[in-house]
Amino acid sequence: MRTEPSPPPAPHDLRHHGDAELRDAAPGLTDLAVNVRAGTPPGWLKARLAASLDRLAAYPDGRAARAAVAARHGVPADRVLLTAGAAEAFVLLARALRPAVRRAVVVHPQFTEPEAALRDAGYAVDRVLLRAEDGFGLPPRAVPEDADLVVVGNPTNPTSVLHPAAALAALARPGRVLVVDEAFMDAVPGERESLAGRSDVPGLVVLRSLTKTWGLAGLRVGYVLGDPGTVAALARAQPLWPVSTPALAAAEAVCAPRALAEAEAAARAIGADRAYLLGRLGEFAEITTAGTAAAPFVLVHVAGADGGAAGLVVRERLRGLGFAVRRGDTFPGLGPGWLRLAVRDRRTTDRFAGALARALS
Repeated sequence: MRTEPSPPPAPHDLRHHGDAELRDAAPGLTDLAVNVRAGTPPGWLKARLAASLDRLAAYPDGRAARAAVAARHGVPADRVLLTAGAAEAFVLLARALRPAVRRAVVVHPQFTEPEAALRDAGYAVDRVLLRAEDGFGLPPRAVPEDADLVVVGNPTNPTSVLHPAAALAALARPGRVLVVDEAFMDAVPGERESLAGRSDVPGLVVLRSLTKTWGLAGLRVGYVLGDPGTVAALARAQPLWPVSTPALAAAEAVCAPRALAEAEAAARAIGADRAYLLGRLGEFAEITTAGTAAAPFVLVHVAGADGGAAGLVVRERLRGLGFAVRRGDTFPGLGPGWLRLAVRDRRTTDRFAGALARALS
């Protein structure tokens, strides 16, 4: 682990995301680049969204959805803010916390949008870079003591590492805002290590996304959990009616007991499919992983005698063979040897393993 000072920002494309791998793609390209669960949204959720269209003439009313999210996590409604996707929350935090924050720290490798939002708002951002040789774990005292804004993912995109809840809670300090991005936590069986329902951690802000498990990337819906004062400050930074009526209907629907049971079953199935993927990847001497994967994707390193660019070469070859994978070099702390692979069903994994064998040869 090392801390990287803010100025100047490293030449990583913080605005590059997995969907870029599919733009202008040839028809039939198999998507391993975007971490949205395949085969979603389910039919019952589509029906709920369709029914909500009858209410489009009225302005959105988020009270029922907010109450549903609050009940789902066992917190009062004033600790919940619905957002147009979890990504909006990063922008709101950047707006609402100025000028109180003096030193912002982002733990990398992780989703790059938090840092991009902070930089766009004029913050100087320091990076704590976790190391592959440590399994991308978060060492004690990794975060500078004077940091008054800390952002960390759990489980982390792209490393797939699930940090212990106790280790993250230990980062809390009086006067510090601790932002934990739990966008993929509902893909972890039992949501173990989640801090979402905690109200005893000072300065804690937890972000959730409904995009990944339910296939709602195009709908834009997520939420923030935090103390009432922080939630109110973020709400003041939002435009009027920021979350659409269909998005509110989705938020309410996926918090119901039936939906939570379905998400839990999906998380367990993903875990089995991930183990199968890792087993197939273990057949290749050129492919290694770091840390223990817990999310619906895995991060792999491709060995090669080409100055570290083997990952980019293999990525292009895989594209020619019909598979889109996520490049890793746009994440601070990673280089061109890294690729992120979404977990898919075993039949897709077998097809991918065949293509990978060809790409490596």
